[in-house]
Parts: sequence; structure tokens; C-alpha cells
Amino acid sequence: MESYSCYQNCSLYELQDLCKQEEPSLTQEKLDEPMPWIGLYVAAASAVCALAMAADAFRGFRSRRFWLPCKYFSLNAFSLTLLAVAMKLPVDLTSMALGFRDNTARVSSLVLMSTAMANFTTSLGSMTNNEIVLNLAALVILVITVFANVCIHNVQLDYLYTVDRFSVVETVSTAVMLLFLLMLCFSSVMIPSAKRSIQSSYHDMHVKISNDNNHRLVEWGNFSVDEVRVAVTRYWVMAETGSSQFVIARSAACVAPGSMCLLMGVTLLSTPLSEINYFRRAGLGLISSNYKWSLNCILVVQFIGVALGAIAPLMRWLVAAQIKSSNIGTRSFKDEFKVETYWTQKLVYWQQRPVRLQIRSHVLRKLVHNAKRLLINVCIRVQTVNVRVSKLVLLVSAAFLKRFLSCFHRIKTCCYNSNDESRTGTELDYSGYVLLLEGESGLPQKTLKNICNEADKLIQKGRKMQPKNLKQLVMKSENFNGVREFDNNEVPRLEYSSQEPPNCWSLPVVTLTSVAVSLPNIADDHKLNQLLNAVSEGLYFVMLIEKSLDKNGDLTSIRRAADIVWAGVEFSKKWLDIDLQNASLGDGSHKETLQNLSDVADTIVTDFTTETNLDPLKWPVKVIAARSMYRVTQTILLAHKDDHSLTDEELFERLSVMISDIFAACLTNLVSVIILKCHSNAIEEREESVGQAAILLGESEEILEILEKRELPRLDPKKAGLIILQEDWHFT
Repeated sequence: MESYSCYQNCSLYELQDLCKQEEPSLTQEKLDEPMPWIGLYVAAASAVCALAMAADAFRGFRSRRFWLPCKYFSLNAFSLTLLAVAMKLPVDLTSMALGFRDNTARVSSLVLMSTAMANFTTSLGSMTNNEIVLNLAALVILVITVFANVCIHNVQLDYLYTVDRFSVVETVSTAVMLLFLLMLCFSSVMIPSAKRSIQSSYHDMHVKISNDNNHRLVEWGNFSVDEVRVAVTRYWVMAETGSSQFVIARSAACVAPGSMCLLMGVTLLSTPLSEINYFRRAGLGLISSNYKWSLNCILVVQFIGVALGAIAPLMRWLVAAQIKSSNIGTRSFKDEFKVETYWTQKLVYWQQRPVRLQIRSHVLRKLVHNAKRLLINVCIRVQTVNVRVSKLVLLVSAAFLKRFLSCFHRIKTCCYNSNDESRTGTELDYSGYVLLLEGESGLPQKTLKNICNEADKLIQKGRKMQPKNLKQLVMKSENFNGVREFDNNEVPRLEYSSQEPPNCWSLPVVTLTSVAVSLPNIADDHKLNQLLNAVSEGLYFVMLIEKSLDKNGDLTSIRRAADIVWAGVEFSKKWLDIDLQNASLGDGSHKETLQNLSDVADTIVTDFTTETNLDPLKWPVKVIAARSMYRVTQTILLAHKDDHSLTDEELFERLSVMISDIFAACLTNLVSVIILKCHSNAIEEREESVGQAAILLGESEEILEILEKRELPRLDPKKAGLIILQEDWHFT
């Protein structure tokens, strides 16, 4: 009311003047109201970055890969978007930022950005060349934007308040951020050449393993589980040591980011104390921020993020120094600072490559060409200096680390009197399968042992998931007669079917299991459930074998039919919407049930084939499944037409043995699949593929031990994995 009375006594012009004076402050207050929530959003984005970097560190320590490979926090669109949100304070030109908390938050944001770029270094190795270019271009745009906004903001503050202290630490942090970006760009230049070098070494090693007499035993029809385990470990050593991320992590490329992260972390920790002391001496007090309470959240989260993010660069620096410390003294001082060709090979290629520009003027073309050569020549010199300085830091670090480890080893020996007798005499030496770049001397035995132990852990992980029901089912098989007996050539072909689709392993198994489920007089439900569980476990391997060996995808429609039919049998005990446990009519005998299923399947196939003469591989899955059911049921009826005393229980056991024989025959191809997974051509996928092979070996180890004792027919290994050639499954 008092304010209203004041306005009441004012003239119209005076009232207009008062409104003009109060309007900007009221508008600013309205605009500042959502700022705490925007600050909370910035803190949330920073927290996600921190958690991702922490997850990578935890994953690396857990797997004893102390170079901490990037998986959750790598250079991609998601991480760049998070960092763009986290950089809200440095790019905010509307904030006056006079408080010490504002300045500290700006510095912490810039340090977080630098730490993130240090984490990105190894992730470049898991990208293709196009992905590296696109992701680096996006990062350059983000960093340049932050740099420009910081410069503009500092110039504005210096002009308005002439307070140089506000911008000193922020300017240094921005300069370091640009330096990190420069090092990341120069590190990316060596990646394509390093990959080609590793790929060439891998190819030579693969040829060597393939020609090895012991490795030749690891093939279809002639294998040993122990030899398969050795082969998987060999390929795992090759995949791990040839991993692009590990190659970068143990090189000089990760030395500078690690050391600079340590310096930036110390600078960030000292920033709040220096800012508080400065503001108190200047008599400015603790000026409040328009981000209010959310600024504390940003500071806490980003400090934690910098601390967690610094773990990976520091550990990579330490790993590189440890590897180097084991090889100190093996090379001359000149060789230590030699810049290998892969560091500058890409730059030299760009320098020699002609400029593809449609310029008519000869003088102008020559000027552009010389300017390009001059620019790239400067880049080559910068790269050379960068590599040599990094190697110097690495050499010094390795020397100090070697002294420290030597002292630690002496203290440990004196304190514990350990009789650490070497037990490696009975262990295989895998050092010959380590893939190295030019100039690398080798890996320490402890590092190599950790790599081999990781392969053992993957195999052990697979052992915990071994299919117990499938093992019991396979043990019922004494030979492979079921492969020949499930489909009799005497069964007449359907009248209107001029062509029939080929067979695969999974569809006969699913069809025979459907028939076993349909038998009406099976009193032991446990036996039926055990069969369903065993088939479910076995189809996992069968589908994997078919998909791996059917490279052209010729049997995709057959596999899809088996997959769809099995889903109905396993979960509903139905075959194409027919209730298998109520499939019998009349007297309820198994012959009547089989005939009923055969008639339904006959109708489905003939109704379809009378309308079209389509390629069998393009038949609908319902027709493919029906054709299989018709032939299986007719084969069973033909085989037991004179056996009137056969009970449902006895037929169930015979069907179980037949299924067991088919599974056993198919699973002989597991070794081929394991070796095929070990040899992956794509360097980015090799580590994951060999890891899957190790787990698969652990899962199937007991089954392979059963099958390695079996006598197998003489088959072409290339044909044994796909189509069942019934006439070939005999012994000679």
C-alpha cells in the first residue's frame, strides 16, 4: 500500500521514468529464476561423464587391464553432447561471474573438458578412419566454441572492471585445453599406420599358427580339447596385444596426457583457496551467483569428475612407464628417440598427394601446392617434437619407476623371504604371439601372464554356464545313426512338390522333439521336461553353428522356421497352433497321433505348392516346417509299421536317442566355429570375437571331451557344418 501511495502522488511522466528504472531489474530477476535448475542440469551432465569414466576405470581394474580401455566413455556423439552441457558456465556470456565460486566453476569445467579429452586418447583406436575424422571434427568445433566464448567473456570483464585476476587461471586452463586438443589430433594421425602395421603382424602370425603341426590337430574330425584351449589362448594374446587401444596406451601418445592431467588436477585443487584469499584481500566478499545453490552442486560434481577422470590417463602413463622400465638399456640413446615411420606416415602421404582443385592458373596451383607442403611440413616437425618430448618424459618416468620397483622388490624379499620358485616351467610360453609395433622391445612377463590369465577367466566363465541337460542327452548317443534314420528316402515326396528345401541341423531336431511331446502315454513328465531343457540348451549351439558356417545365408529361411516352431513347442507345447498333447484322435495311440500330424502337414504343403512353383528357400516358414513334419512322421511310421508291441515310452526313448545323435553330429562342428571366431579380420572386433570363442569353449568343454573320443565318418569339413548329408554319415 505504501508503494501504491507513492505511485499515486506521481505525475504521469514521473511514473513512466520509475517504470523504466525498475523494468530492467525486474526482467533480470525473472530471467535469473530458472538459473539454479539449469545449473542442476549442468551438474547432472557432469555427473554422467564422471560415472562413465569411473565405470571404465572399474572395468579395467576388475579385468586386470590396468591401461583401462575405453568402453563407456569414448569419443562419440553422446559424450560430446554431455560435455557441451557441462561447458555451460564457460560459454555463458550473460553471467557477470564476479564471485569466487563462479570463477572456480568455470575453471573446473575447463579442467573437466581437458580430462575428458585425455580419456578419449585410446578410444580413437577402436574407430574407423571416417569415425575418427567426424568425431574429431565435432570435438574441434566444441573446443573452439568454448575457447572463443571464454576469450570474449574475459575481454568484457577486463574492459568493465579492469580485474585481471579474474581471467588468469581461466586463460591458462583454456590454453591447456587447446593443447590437449592438439595432442589428440596428432595422436590420431598415427592410428591408421599403426593399425596397418599390427594387421600385417597379425596376418603373419596367423599364417604361422595355421602351418604349425600342433594347430593342424584343431580341425573337424581330429581335435583335442587341450589343443583347442591352447589355440584360443594364442589368439587371445594376439588380440589383446594387437588391440588398437592397448597399442596406443603403451605408446608415447599417452605420456603427455597423463602428466598434464596430474598438473591440471593440482592446479584445480589450489584454485578455490587462491580465489578466496584474493577476494578477501580485495574486500569484495563472497559475491553470490545467479546460479545460487546449484553452483555448489556443479563444483562438487566436477571436482569428483576430474579426480575420477584422471585415473585412466595416469594409469596409462604408469603402464607405459612400466613396460618401458623392463626394456631400459636394451637400446642405444639414439634409438630411444627415433621417430618411427608410423608417427608421420600419414602426414607424409598427405604432403606428397597432389591437390585436387580445379584451378586453371598454373601460378595459383603451384602456390596452393607449396602452401600445402609448407603447412604439412610444419605439422610433421611438430609431430616429431611431440613424439621426442613424450619419449623423453617416458624414459625419465621409466627410470624412476624401475628404481622404485627395484627397491620395493628388495624390501619384499627381505621381509617375507619368499621362495618364489618359478612355476612357469610347465606353462607354455606365449611371448612369441605378442604383436608389437616398430620400435617396441616386448612386454613384461607379468603383463603377458595377466593377459593369459584373462583368457583362463573367460573359459572359466563359460564353464559356469555348461549345459548339464544337453550333456546327459549327448551321452545317450553311441553313434550317428540318427542322422541317417530321421528321414527315409522311401518316404514318397508330396504329389505337387517338384522341389524340396534342403535340411539343416535345427529343423529336424525341433520336429522330432515336437513328435516326442505329442506322444499321448508318457507318464513321466520329468523325462519330457528334461528333454525340452536339453533341446533348448542344444539349439543355442546348433543355431550358432549354422549361423557361423552358413556364410552366404542360404539356409536363413530354414533356420527361421525352426526358430518359430521351437518357440511354440517350448512355451506352449504347440506345433503351428496345434496342441501337441491333444493331437491324437480316435484310439489315442502314437501311430494315430503321428498320422494326424502327417495329414495336417501334407495339407499345408500341398495347398501351397498347387498355387506356386516358388524356390523352396523362399517358402513361408509354415510350409517349410510342415514339409519337415510330414517327412519325419512318415519315416517313423514306415520304420515301425510292423512293430505293434512298441509302446509310447519306448518310442520316446528312440526319438531321444535320434535327437541325441543329431546333436552329437552337429556339435562336432563346434571346434570349427571356435577357431573361426578366433580369427576375425576386423581389428576393432577381434578382441570381442576371441573373448566369445573362449566363453564358448568353456561352455562346450565337457561335450567336446565326449566327442573327441568318438570315431567320426570321413566327411568334407566344409560340408559337415551346414546341410545334413545323410548318405555320407557312415563309417568306412
